[in-house]
Amino acid sequence: MEYRRRVIDGVLDDLFGALAAIALEGAKGVGKTATATQRAATVLTLTDPRQREVVEADPDLVVTAPPPVLVDEWQLVPPVWDRIRHAVDDDATGSRYLLTGSAGPAPGIRIHSGAGRIVSLPMRPLAWSERGITDPTVSLRVLLAGGSATVEGPSPVDLATYTDEILRSGFPGIRDLPPRARQVQLDSYVARIVDRELPESGVAVRRPRALRAWLSAYGAATATDAAWSTILDAATAGDDDKPARQTVDTYREHLERIFVLDPLPAWTPTFAPLRRLTRTPKHHLVDPAIAARLVGVGADGLLRGDGTRVATQTGTWLGALFESLVTQSVRVYATAADAHVGHLRTKGTDHEVDLVVEGADRRVVAIEVKLAATVSDNDVRHLHWLGEQLGDRVADRVVVTTGPYAYRRPDGIAVVPLALLGP
Repeated sequence: MEYRRRVIDGVLDDLFGALAAIALEGAKGVGKTATATQRAATVLTLTDPRQREVVEADPDLVVTAPPPVLVDEWQLVPPVWDRIRHAVDDDATGSRYLLTGSAGPAPGIRIHSGAGRIVSLPMRPLAWSERGITDPTVSLRVLLAGGSATVEGPSPVDLATYTDEILRSGFPGIRDLPPRARQVQLDSYVARIVDRELPESGVAVRRPRALRAWLSAYGAATATDAAWSTILDAATAGDDDKPARQTVDTYREHLERIFVLDPLPAWTPTFAPLRRLTRTPKHHLVDPAIAARLVGVGADGLLRGDGTRVATQTGTWLGALFESLVTQSVRVYATAADAHVGHLRTKGTDHEVDLVVEGADRRVVAIEVKLAATVSDNDVRHLHWLGEQLGDRVADRVVVTTGPYAYRRPDGIAVVPLALLGP
């Protein structure tokens, strides 16, 4: 199967020639190995018991093999990390080591952070622009630069297509399967997390059924900042024997460690006048297709407005999944622009902005997500408020929609279909 370039490839083009070691980190199945293999002369696959045994016996192999050396799933032999770190101390020539990891080290295993030697880059499932459906006409990087970037272009993508893309997933190995096989693979992905990934990470899953219920409740809380107690209550409705809070916290910690949970942190501005901001993250799974599968609503049901939510706020279940898809894509584009993404909500929910993208110069692009083709004045009121609070620090304000055109409103706010937004 021919390799399709990812957004992260552009980042690697810019960095790998100058940096000795880069680690690609993300959940299983996002495409880390395929991307890293494009640049490797030597591939050491530590999921292969034979290669793992050799590397465990002689960790120097990772620094004596012909470079660039790819160490795939490095966390299975944690001493590899420190061996490469020391090798970079001795020789910081670029393009020497690539590491991929679908988890951090197992509990109790300590490694050096690698700061200054190994640069970690996140890798997520396919963003919209990586799926080969449409060509973007609006660049997040250009929006971050300010100056009223040009916003234009028609989008051929309708709501049904966005819904199908949510369900197809952004996992390269899953999305092109027939619908039934795709559903089986998504179910299997969740089952492997519960039955294999967590136990192999040293987590004792004594009640697999309770963990699956908690994951389903977490999925139903997608794009909300529902309290952990609310999610637990939803997972154990009618069950007097609830898991202990400490047990659930352990599951949550390790699900984040293997990148299955991908919460969006609250944005807290530095040197800004904003007050009374919440610090609670918004809940997202690594791919909205998993959330959709856990809740168990298909395309027809989503388009009808079906779907159970936890801590229901405004909007539909499809709207929450669409926001998760937009969030996933924007986070991919932000990595390419050396930017970070968070969400903003004031206590009491007087004001909230779905996504705040902050660049290296601390200028921001504020983004609202709307599952509709039209945008009203009411839909942009929080964007206006943030502009009033931060002034020139707001490089641009955007509403991401499912509509047919990209354009600027008379008030300067950009309206951009997801299909036309890119890195």
